[in-house]
Amino acid sequence: MPELPEVETVRQGLAKWVTGRTVDEAEVRHPRAIRRHLPGDDHFAAVLRGRTITDVARRGKYLWLPLDSGDAILGHLGMSGQLLIEPADKPDGPHLRVRFRFTDGGPQLRFVDQRTFGGLSVSDGGAELPAEIAHIARDPMDPLFDDTAFVAAFRKRRTEVKRALLDQSLISGVGNIYADEALWRARLHGTRATDRLTGPAVRRLLDHVRDVLGEAIVAGGTSFDALYVNVNGQSGYFDRELNAYGREGLPCHRCGTAMRREQFMNRSSYTCPRCQPRPRRSPR
Repeated sequence: MPELPEVETVRQGLAKWVTGRTVDEAEVRHPRAIRRHLPGDDHFAAVLRGRTITDVARRGKYLWLPLDSGDAILGHLGMSGQLLIEPADKPDGPHLRVRFRFTDGGPQLRFVDQRTFGGLSVSDGGAELPAEIAHIARDPMDPLFDDTAFVAAFRKRRTEVKRALLDQSLISGVGNIYADEALWRARLHGTRATDRLTGPAVRRLLDHVRDVLGEAIVAGGTSFDALYVNVNGQSGYFDRELNAYGREGLPCHRCGTAMRREQFMNRSSYTCPRCQPRPRRSPR
């Protein structure tokens, strides 16, 4: 699933191509793509017709497009969703779910989703921040992210470090890939107890999270297959810079020890046995 760097890359591309443009038609090609818009297809199209997109914003892994009406188009890419800017005369692909035509007749915005786990909806009055995602914490790249409050909340969680990094009510945008990368840089095993880390240790981890996310944004995100691309259909290349994720059996870039893979919440964690030793005691 796309994490913060991938979604931020899409946000930046959308901001360039759709800000200031007016929707002429929102054509729903598959009802599942707007299943969270409970009033249905016709209402989705009607409420967007003639509305101007004023910006493109992000909270964690969610995107929203504020409108001049005060409402917003809220989107989540899911496992395979793509928001693509494509010429109006380009043939439709097999997984086109929603098409936005604009009054200027220029490139269209197309929501393509092979697995249909993602989706779009209109958030009533959600231009500033859609109510549907107000419970999601700010991400560490947000200028208003409160480091001191995060450190305190992190140490009170009484859970495992990696679980806390993936808790979107505590810190948003961090997924499995970037959690593993930040933990490798911090020389921490993901099963360390949050309440047994010192404040300075949590701050160092947060710094590494920011570094990893920032570098991944510059690289356009991480692409392991064709399902994640930016608005122009191009893949990110941060996979070339990964130090932990997906490197089972390969030498640690820091000490040369073979990297290991462990099961974690129906997923996998990748760590260095020497640089990231398992804690001796389990979290309380």
